[in-house]
Amino acid sequence: MKVPIEVDGNPTPEMNDEVEASEAPTAEAEPAAVDAEVEAAPEDAPAEEPVVEPAFDEFDEEAMVEAAKRAGAAAAEEDLKADAERAREEAGDLLVQLAAAEEAVEAAKKESAEAAERFTRLQADWDNYRKRTAAERLAEKERAAEKLVTNLLPVLDDMERASAHAKATAEGNDALLQFAAGVDAVHDKMIDVLAKEGVSVIDPVGEAFNPLAHQAVGRVEDAEAYDESVAQVYLKGYAMGGKIIRSAMVTVTFGGPKRPAEQPAE
Repeated sequence: MKVPIEVDGNPTPEMNDEVEASEAPTAEAEPAAVDAEVEAAPEDAPAEEPVVEPAFDEFDEEAMVEAAKRAGAAAAEEDLKADAERAREEAGDLLVQLAAAEEAVEAAKKESAEAAERFTRLQADWDNYRKRTAAERLAEKERAAEKLVTNLLPVLDDMERASAHAKATAEGNDALLQFAAGVDAVHDKMIDVLAKEGVSVIDPVGEAFNPLAHQAVGRVEDAEAYDESVAQVYLKGYAMGGKIIRSAMVTVTFGGPKRPAEQPAE
């Protein structure tokens, strides 16, 4: 390619030739390089196929879903295993707690039974103590009353002797007879007071001799009276609450017929 070069407004042919000379080899070298590349490439080499990147929608969505399902199932299985392990541990703890609770219940039952037994024994002991103390108080009261009555019996005896002596020596003396009557009235009043406290007089004249309530101080032969009957009472006896506090001092007959057996009451 010739490019005219103007020098002072006039083109210069020499410079155009130099330009042609410098540009010509370049134009000729390009075909040679291409030919060299063609010669260097083997004739039977296959042509490189273009690499086509797959699109996103070309993946197997079903495989991805299945993989996700398998992953979810595996995770759920692991969670279930962990939950099962925790449940087993909790069940073991609950069994231990249940066993401890059962032992505590058995211990409480045993303690309750022992407490109930102790309470029953204490209640029985208290009842026995109450009954025993009540009986002791009653017996003490009876002993005190018995002691008082026993101390009064000689007074009654003296009153009876005084009345009998006054009656025997009165012989028409009204003053002595009145004195004897007054003594008898006081005596009878004391007997009534003692009777209210459970005191009874033992005066067994004509009755069968009873060694438990009578004290024999002599024997009298009497063929008309039953054998072993009380002929005379020297000192009256007294009983209190069914207990003989003083036996009667009597004389007993002998030599008479045997007393017939008493018929049982209907």
